[in-house]
Amino acid sequence: MLSLSFSLARPLLFGLEPERAHELTLRALESGVYPRCGAGSDVRLSVSAMGLVFPNPIGIAAGYDKDARVPDAVLGMGCGFAEVGTITPVPQAGNPQPRVFRLVEQGALINRLGFNNGGHAAALRRLKARAARSGSVGRIVGVNVGANKDTEDKAADYVRGVDTFYDVASYIMVNISSPNTPGLRDLQAPAALDALLGRVMAARAARMAAGAPKKPIAVKIAPDLAEADLAPIVERMLAHKVDAIAVSNTTLSRPGATGSGRSGEAGGLSGRPLFHRSTVVLARVFELTGGSVPLIGIGGINSGATAVAKMRAGATLLQLYTGLIYQGPGLIGEMRRALAAAVAGESGAATLAALVGRDAKAWAARPLDE
Repeated sequence: MLSLSFSLARPLLFGLEPERAHELTLRALESGVYPRCGAGSDVRLSVSAMGLVFPNPIGIAAGYDKDARVPDAVLGMGCGFAEVGTITPVPQAGNPQPRVFRLVEQGALINRLGFNNGGHAAALRRLKARAARSGSVGRIVGVNVGANKDTEDKAADYVRGVDTFYDVASYIMVNISSPNTPGLRDLQAPAALDALLGRVMAARAARMAAGAPKKPIAVKIAPDLAEADLAPIVERMLAHKVDAIAVSNTTLSRPGATGSGRSGEAGGLSGRPLFHRSTVVLARVFELTGGSVPLIGIGGINSGATAVAKMRAGATLLQLYTGLIYQGPGLIGEMRRALAAAVAGESGAATLAALVGRDAKAWAARPLDE
């Protein structure tokens, strides 16, 4: 029934401009119109990471719920966690429209949204109201923070994000990997990253010194990092003891997406063509960290098989977005079933931990693009 409902709705949604279709889905979730499926109690899918216990490893990536409008609806569809944002200190409109383009044959999107969002204050009000409601306790909602386009001291915007959302976020994701804000990816350079993380971690330390509990800090990187830069970037993150690394954001390359009338649009590519590159980078980060830091695998997950492959390449947790657009909410259940079957197929395995990184060495040795 769920697959049938989406198959009927998809032509209607795809007949609309992508941002309009997305807004309609958000309004549906706000109204309670969505397929309900609990996060589940299958102990094989439970994941302990970042000091948190996730009922299953599946989340919706940032960009879906930019303004913290529907995190509990996302959880209600069967995800183990939700991530809202990217949220900047001051509201901003983002780049001119049109700025989202479907590449239907490739199962992909190109976006150049540019951190369009309503700012810290609006999202904080929603998250505080959520925290006051019964039923929200223990449900994991991360907050993805970014910098405003016209901010000169971008690191200061991330510190503001930590300070603003510290009390309402299960974890905070530092997003320095969007290709659509000028200069943002420069913060991934080792020296700049070192300075940024020093300030972010100092902000957390100040909150802890004042009596607040420790909140996990994660960092989201791009799949387009120069191969020579990856090791020093990872080394800086390890030095600052980040609690997780998300791999990866969208790509400026166009692997497997050439030939489409929209493939030449500026912006970041997501969806099926990103799977290979993002998974290679994920595996290389896993190898560089020795599996010591939880990795969130993002990019091209559109089936149960790709979810399993991403975990075997090194992911502890998973996030999807574009796959949800093309496959519908039934994809969440498909992923959960495939992951449970993969655990069952591993001799003596009891949890997903048995899968994580099993194929990392092989994936890390592959070229970025095939």
